[in-house]
Amino acid sequence: MKTLIIIPSRLSATRLPGKPLFKINGLSIISHVVKKAKDANIGEVFVATEDQEIIDNVKQNGGQAILTGNNHKTGTDRIYEAIKKLGKTDIDLVMNLQGDEPLMKIEDIRNLNDLMIQTKSRLGTLATNIVDKASYEKQNIVKVTTKENLDTSQFPEATNFTRKSKNTIKNIYHHLGIYCYQLETLEKFVSYHQSPNEIKNKLEQLRALDNNIKINVALAKSSTIGVDTEEDFVAIKKIMEYKS
Repeated sequence: MKTLIIIPSRLSATRLPGKPLFKINGLSIISHVVKKAKDANIGEVFVATEDQEIIDNVKQNGGQAILTGNNHKTGTDRIYEAIKKLGKTDIDLVMNLQGDEPLMKIEDIRNLNDLMIQTKSRLGTLATNIVDKASYEKQNIVKVTTKENLDTSQFPEATNFTRKSKNTIKNIYHHLGIYCYQLETLEKFVSYHQSPNEIKNKLEQLRALDNNIKINVALAKSSTIGVDTEEDFVAIKKIMEYKS
């Protein structure tokens, strides 16, 4: 099966504008994510963006990028436009890797792709165990609840995604910014209007659940934090500079 990785990215994020071009170890966050995606070696990698500055930066660092419209309500809608523009009709799976997750592990990207192929799942994502109790209250850490307990051998269905939650809920995990769609599932997803649930919670994955598209969840080997705030950026910068 053929997989295409598309990384949606834009400069006008509400909480931390300009973050894709923030540098860590001399390389922009978006180019760190592109490098991770390429190193996973599961398919071609493109960045989809409305900003020429991001395109220039990605290309300067050896990546591929495509310009999309600036009216997209979600990253997934942006990805679909990119696929149409690229004319990629011979692919089976589309991986949506969030442009603000530079700590995503290569083995986790590969594992999600493998599970999608093995199980013929329509839509899959990753989650990790919640270790810090404060995370349950943090709105920028998305939580996912699954039908069964997550372990490395299972790929259970998600029952809900929330921004705030109680730590007493069973089978609740920290959701990571990555999705893998069968191409026809992605086409179906973008054909639906945003659901009230999605708009209220600012979580596009709820559009899938609200339209009876099942989402399977795999356990990632490591926890990552996305860059949503200045505080996140400082924390990630420290981790990545220390590792290098």
